[in-house]
Amino acid sequence: MSETVPIHPMRGPNRFKLGVFSANADGGLTLTRVPERWQAQWRDVVAVAQMADRAGIEFFLPIARWKGFGGEMNSREWSYETFTYAAALAGVTERIALFSTVHVPMVHPVFAAKAMATIDHASHGRAGLNIVCGWNPDEFELFGLEMIEERYAQGLEWFEIMRRIHADAGPFDFDGRFYQLKNVSGRPAPLQRPRPVMLNAAFSPPGRAFAAAAADYLFTTFTEIDAGRAVIDDMTTRAAATGREVGVYTTCHVVCRPSQDEAEAYYEHYAVAEQDSVSVDKYMKAKQTFSGSHDADAYRLHRKRFAGGAGTYPLVGTPQHIAAEMVRMAEAGFAGTTVSFVNFKDELPFFIETVLPLLRDAGLRDAGLRN
Repeated sequence: MSETVPIHPMRGPNRFKLGVFSANADGGLTLTRVPERWQAQWRDVVAVAQMADRAGIEFFLPIARWKGFGGEMNSREWSYETFTYAAALAGVTERIALFSTVHVPMVHPVFAAKAMATIDHASHGRAGLNIVCGWNPDEFELFGLEMIEERYAQGLEWFEIMRRIHADAGPFDFDGRFYQLKNVSGRPAPLQRPRPVMLNAAFSPPGRAFAAAAADYLFTTFTEIDAGRAVIDDMTTRAAATGREVGVYTTCHVVCRPSQDEAEAYYEHYAVAEQDSVSVDKYMKAKQTFSGSHDADAYRLHRKRFAGGAGTYPLVGTPQHIAAEMVRMAEAGFAGTTVSFVNFKDELPFFIETVLPLLRDAGLRDAGLRN
């Protein structure tokens, strides 16, 4: 008898969905020297995942990092591998979707398919995959790989192999440009059919084309909220051309405080006065040269955002201000956003207590807070 699988949280009823991003790495998305910066100790990661789970936040999304960014703190060198991370969290959470993030060139698709199926069974259908085609040359060198221009072409082959394994249609051969495989199979199939939910983190046109072909949701950035409308329209058109629908999510870093002045003062403190300048320089240069994940203006205008949250959009202010900004995102057409903090365990409780009720009042989320 087949197992009944609950609706995946990413396909749940809330109009504007929320995820917690980057809690698997020290510093989270920040490049700061403040002593309270996130340390990513396992017990604290579990506490944050359980807190988000109880609050009804839809998903928990890690970054995939193999090397730090130097400087005084070498942020993100301490990070948990994301397949084992999600599997471990499956046993201590109940409802929240648990994503893994994979760099395509570093992980073979046959292994990834087996790992994803394992997480999906362990979590009772809550697994998800964030596909990144790779951008950091230091990490490619760590694996003895060369960065290639056609990483998205490789990603499409990688996705197709995983898709066919998860379809559980029997052994197959695959003769592609990047993979030549014989007698491929892998069971069990995931509980989600036809496959687990997939994100693709991208901003560039080639990244959006990949998302249109392979992802359920595009995970992207913007410099200003209204500029996101053009990305959403473009993504809708690209997906329609392939006969698909692809939702669009964005990502934000949050400083939520009782007063606007207090929030802005702390943002200035950790992202400017105490930024880890050497690592910010290295990160921005590598991102601009190799990633294509941000609008070109972001690098010229928003160094503070890269120190404060990896170039993501800042939500800095009172609960009312942050909720109003999220309403604007929903009105622009975004399906949801991720949030990150300087210290997840210390700051997420106030966000849950104060911002979520305002989002419910605005009609973006349901009326019940899980306890």
